[in-house]
Amino acid sequence: MKVVAFNGSPNAKGNTYHSIEIVCEQLRKQDISTEIIHVGSRNVNGCMSCAKCFKNKDGRCGRHEDINDWIEAAVNADGLIFGSPVHFSGVAGNMKSFLDRLFYVSFANGNLLRHKVGASVAAVRRSGGINTCDEINHYIQYSEMFMPSSNYWNVIHGAAPGEVLQDSEGVQILTILGENMAWLMKLIENGKGSIAAPAKHKKVSMNFIRK
Repeated sequence: MKVVAFNGSPNAKGNTYHSIEIVCEQLRKQDISTEIIHVGSRNVNGCMSCAKCFKNKDGRCGRHEDINDWIEAAVNADGLIFGSPVHFSGVAGNMKSFLDRLFYVSFANGNLLRHKVGASVAAVRRSGGINTCDEINHYIQYSEMFMPSSNYWNVIHGAAPGEVLQDSEGVQILTILGENMAWLMKLIENGKGSIAAPAKHKKVSMNFIRK
């Protein structure tokens, strides 16, 4: 099994990276391979609502090629971690653009991320971490992914790079998150073939304003 983590920080080895690594360390202890993809340093275009992904049905963004390798990595993974620093109590801009497009392409192609395990992580100096995790969780929940939990919200605190490692409670939170994520992934993997998965439903969309 494999987990792909997306680092939404502009800094390749900043606190978001260290936060993701805490989770990944626990996954590797359970023989789950990990890969960290650095999203935050790339100039990621936002979704243009061109709907080419709905038309082409090839699991790719039809307008820009900049993230298609990342989409492929996400689709081929068993679990996903989305880590972001906190910018004005929310997800960093490049990461938000990536999430919009990744999940839109997934939905356009029949919900490619359905029943994968997904977790959010926020690294913050002071406040806004819960808001950021909640924002990421919206994507995870919308896609019928499964979320492991910990003994608190998945937020860790620090300012200078590596300072989050001094947040003993934060380190424990993310350690437990990694342990629970590995366990949940193994439960799902071991249940395949013996317990039938729920049938996929066609999405019902309703507009409240009628013309």
